[in-house]
Amino acid sequence: MTVSVFDLFSIGIGPSSSHTVGPMRAAGRFATALADEGLLERTTRVRAQLFGSLGATGHGHGSYDAVLWGLEGEDPETVDTATGPVRAAEIRRTGRLRLNGRHEIDFDPDADLVLHRRRALPFHPNGMTCTAYVGDHVLSERTYYSIGGGFVLDDDGSGTPTLLPDPTPVPYAFRTAAELVGLCREQRMSVSELMLANECARRPEADVRAGLLEIWGVMAGSVRAGSQAHGVLPGGLRVRRRAAEMYDRLVSEADGLAARDPLEVPGPVDPLSALDWVSLWALAVNEENASGGRVVTAPTNGAAGIIPAVLHYAVRFVPGTDDDGIVRFLLVAGAIGAIYQQTASISGAEVGCQGEVGTACSMAAAALTEILGGTVEQVENAAEIGMEHHLGLTCDPVGGLVQIPCIERNAVGSVKAITAARLAIRGDGRHTVSLDKVIKTMMETGADMKVKYKETSRGGLAVNIVEC
Repeated sequence: MTVSVFDLFSIGIGPSSSHTVGPMRAAGRFATALADEGLLERTTRVRAQLFGSLGATGHGHGSYDAVLWGLEGEDPETVDTATGPVRAAEIRRTGRLRLNGRHEIDFDPDADLVLHRRRALPFHPNGMTCTAYVGDHVLSERTYYSIGGGFVLDDDGSGTPTLLPDPTPVPYAFRTAAELVGLCREQRMSVSELMLANECARRPEADVRAGLLEIWGVMAGSVRAGSQAHGVLPGGLRVRRRAAEMYDRLVSEADGLAARDPLEVPGPVDPLSALDWVSLWALAVNEENASGGRVVTAPTNGAAGIIPAVLHYAVRFVPGTDDDGIVRFLLVAGAIGAIYQQTASISGAEVGCQGEVGTACSMAAAALTEILGGTVEQVENAAEIGMEHHLGLTCDPVGGLVQIPCIERNAVGSVKAITAARLAIRGDGRHTVSLDKVIKTMMETGADMKVKYKETSRGGLAVNIVEC
């Protein structure tokens, strides 16, 4: 399988790529399949069941509404984040659902969408089964697995479902970091040049660049929206939004106020103020994600703030980071993310938060290193440092919400990525632990981790603070 940068960076909605975007895509895929197989008009009832981590934290992660939107034919990239919740509430109130956007059927909000908190499917913690009926007769039934980052697997009945491989042949296929580094040395290419060559096998170079700049635009939009929103986040914990207040404070403390734009940085009065801005940008994105707003899965929603924050750092504080630099940054981050996707996991339900925040930190560190002028070996070293110091990080969202500790973890992960890049750029690329070894360690650590520490909200901070 070859993974495109556009697979890893997809425009969607919060609060979770595996619990919101994935179930929405799976439900939409099921509705489309019914239409393609001529079963849509015969369907009188649809039932969706969410298992494992999806069932345990589905309400807090917006899975319930996401499934309804998917069944009605909505897509994460285009669904209206303002009217979507209103429509979901209307479905529950009226008991009527427009399957695939055109075939209206009865819908029982208690019986037709079930979240199993204590039952799991064998292949992956994020399992989901959709069933279509005519009367009491089953017309069609399919099982899907949301494996992180919005990626969805169809269960083909083999017991080991896999992602459908991209049939497009690419000039420089790689699966591991060693293969990536080897190809770059052999071809005398940077990581971004090699990744661009692979992307151009799928679409014209102009389209690749335009698509990546569009992704950057959505990231910037998330920062702006999050930096201007006040109040508390939804879900019952009443977590206060801090990004807007932090932005106002940073501007007021700076010499010579800049334009009132959270992407423009006034002159610093503190040598470390750049890191304050990085934290602000990360917090803004993840507060938008927690509120169900529009974000870029990078590579997951729970870790969506790290790559935008570090890329903003490059644009504002690294001279010469223009549109070409932005494209290069995202290409390098995508190359590193592709290795994690192919050889390990980016699902918090499978390996804990090390697979989400750790992977995003690793991707961002590698990308920043190339922007800073690093060699291929230094890029690989930075990626390794970024993950090594997230090993063992649990996924323990309080109340099943992507808020505590998720939002602050993105700010800290962003600073770690910058530190990793600066450590790597001061070295010569030689190091003891390779990126492939640390990824293997991450996967093994996740397998050893108790289920209660992997997105079920049954351990860690999720049970050790008093909710009020």
